[in-house]
Amino acid sequence: MASMSARLRPANLGSTISRLLTYMGHARHSLMVVAVLVIISAVANLAGTYMIRPIVNGLATGSHELLVAQVGLTALIYAAGALSALGYSQIMVRAAQKVVFDIRRDLFAHIQRLPLSFFDQTRTGDIMSYFTNDVDTVSEALNNSFANMVQAAIQMVGLTVLLVVLDWRITLITLVCDAIIVWYARFASKKSKQAFGSQQAMLGELDGYIEEMTSGQKVVKVYNREAANLAGFDKHNISLEASGASAIAFAASMVPVTVCIGYVNYALVAVVGGILAVRGMADVGAIASYLVFVRQAAQPINQFTQLGNFLLNALAGAERLFAAMDLEPEIDAGKVRIEQVGKGLWAWRIPDGYGVGAWGKVLPVVSGCQAADGTELACKTIPLSGDVRLHAVDFGYVANRPVLKGLDLVAHPGQKIAFVGSTGAGKTTITNLISRFYDVDSGEITFDGIDVREIAKADLRWALGMVLQDTHLFSGTIADNIRFGKLDATDEEVRAAARDACADSFIRRLPQGYDTPVTGDGANLSQGQRQLIAIARVAVADPPVLILDEATSSIDTRTEKLIERGMDRIMRGRTTFIIAHRLSTVRDADAIMVLDQGRIVERGTHEELLALHGEYWALCRGLKELD
Repeated sequence: MASMSARLRPANLGSTISRLLTYMGHARHSLMVVAVLVIISAVANLAGTYMIRPIVNGLATGSHELLVAQVGLTALIYAAGALSALGYSQIMVRAAQKVVFDIRRDLFAHIQRLPLSFFDQTRTGDIMSYFTNDVDTVSEALNNSFANMVQAAIQMVGLTVLLVVLDWRITLITLVCDAIIVWYARFASKKSKQAFGSQQAMLGELDGYIEEMTSGQKVVKVYNREAANLAGFDKHNISLEASGASAIAFAASMVPVTVCIGYVNYALVAVVGGILAVRGMADVGAIASYLVFVRQAAQPINQFTQLGNFLLNALAGAERLFAAMDLEPEIDAGKVRIEQVGKGLWAWRIPDGYGVGAWGKVLPVVSGCQAADGTELACKTIPLSGDVRLHAVDFGYVANRPVLKGLDLVAHPGQKIAFVGSTGAGKTTITNLISRFYDVDSGEITFDGIDVREIAKADLRWALGMVLQDTHLFSGTIADNIRFGKLDATDEEVRAAARDACADSFIRRLPQGYDTPVTGDGANLSQGQRQLIAIARVAVADPPVLILDEATSSIDTRTEKLIERGMDRIMRGRTTFIIAHRLSTVRDADAIMVLDQGRIVERGTHEELLALHGEYWALCRGLKELD
C-alpha cells in the first residue's frame, strides 16, 4: 500500500471542505455566536468609515453641536466593533479546539481499527505526521482564518454596496482593479495549493526519517553511519526546502501584488474624485469617505490572500486526515462471542438463528452441552477448550507470492506445539493467521470447531495470549505494564503473574519495586527484564491459548533455565504455540513442526524427529542454519 504522504493535493476539494464543515458543525452554537459577533464587527467598521461623510460635510456647514453628536456616534460604533472582535476571537479559539479535538479523537479511533497490514506497510513517522503536522495545520487555519474570512466576506460585500452608494462612476475603476486582484489571487492560489500539498508530503517523509534514525541510534553508532544518515537527512531536507520555497513564493507574491494594484486604484480614484468635486458633481464628504473605503477595499482581498495560505495548507492536511479516516477498517463479520458460564469457565456463544456462518460453514449447534468438569452450559454454546486446527491453509502477504501452502495442523487442548525452520519458512505467519491479524487466502482455521472468521475478533484475541520477540512496554509503572494484560487485575494478581514469570525477584529489587516508572519503551530495563515483564503480562491475562514468538530469545541461558518452571506453570493446561530459534526450547513440546518454504516437512516429538535423520536432525547437529 502506498504511503498516504504520497498524495500531493486534495483529490476532491469540495468533499474535503464539506467534511471539515461537518466537524465545524459539532461546535455550531459557539460558531453561531462567533458569526453574529463577526457581523457586528464588520458592519461597525463599515459604518464607522461611512460616518466620515457626514462629519466632513458637517465641518463645512459649521454646526458644532451636530459635529459632536456625529463624532460621539462614530466612537460608539467603533467601540462596539472592537468589543465584538475581542469576543469572537476568544470564542473562536475554544470552538476551534473543540473541532480539532473531535478530528483527533476520530482519527485515533479509526487508526486503531485498521488492519495490521496498514502498520506493517506504513512508517511510524507518517502516522505521527497525521496527529502533528496535519492536525496542527487544520487547528491553525480554524484559529486564524475562519472568523477573519467571514469578516472579510462581509466587508467585501458591504464595501462594494457603499462604494456604489457614494459614487457609482468612480466604483467602476475600483471594480476593474479588484477583478485584476481576484484573477491573480486565483492563479497564485492554484499554484500554491499544489506546492503546499507537496510540502506536507515531504514533511511527513522527513518526520519518518527522523523517527527511524532516532530510534535506531545504537545501531547507527555501532556502524558509524552518522555521516551517511546526515546525507540522507539532507536529501529529505532539500526536497522539503524546495517544496516549501515554491509554496511560499506563490503565496507571498499575492500580498505585494494586491498592495500595488490597491495603490494604483487609490491614485486613480483620488484624481477622478477630485475632478468631480471641483466641478460640483460630488460632495467633498462623499469623496473623503470614498477614499478611505478605497484604501480599505484592498484589505479584505488581502485577508483572503493571506488567509488563503493557511486554508490551502489546512486543506492539504485535512485531505490527508480524511483519507486516513477513509481507509478500510479491519473487517470483522464474526458473530460468535465468548461468555462466562462459571468461575473460570468460558464458552463460545452462538447467536440464535446463526446456523450457517458468513463463510458458508455450518456451525455446530449444541443443546444442553457440558463442560469438561460436567458443568451444564447454556443452549447453543460450545466449551472454550483451546482446540486449534488449520485445514489446507494457503496464504500470501502479496498476491501470487504464497508464504503458506496447503498447511494442515491439529493442536489439541493443552498441547504444546513448536515451530522450527529457517527465516521466511512461515512460522510467524501461522500465528498471525490464528490471531486473525491476516485472513487466509483459502482453507480455514478453526477454534473449538468454529471457523475463526465466525468469531468476533475482540473475543478471539481475548482467548489468545501472545509474547513477541520484540517486547513493547508502555509509559507508566511496571505494575501498569503487567496489568495491560488485564486492566482490572488486583495488585496480588499482578504479583502472582510476575512470580509465575520469575520476574518478581528482580522487580522487588528495583528502587520503587512495582511502582518503578518505565521510560523510553523500557530503556531503563535490560532486554531480558523487559521480556520477563511481557511474559508476566500474558500470565495475568490467563488466556486458554498461548503464542510464544521467541519469548526467551533475549534472556541469557542462566535466566532461561531459571524461568523454565515459571513458563511451565503458565503453559500448563493451555494450548501453546512456540516459535523457537533455540532448539533447547522445544525439546519437551508435544509436537514439533519443521517448516520449509511454507510447508510442514516434518512433524513429531523431539525423539521421533531425531530418529528420522532429516531436517530436524540436521538442525540439531548444527549441519543446517536455524535462522
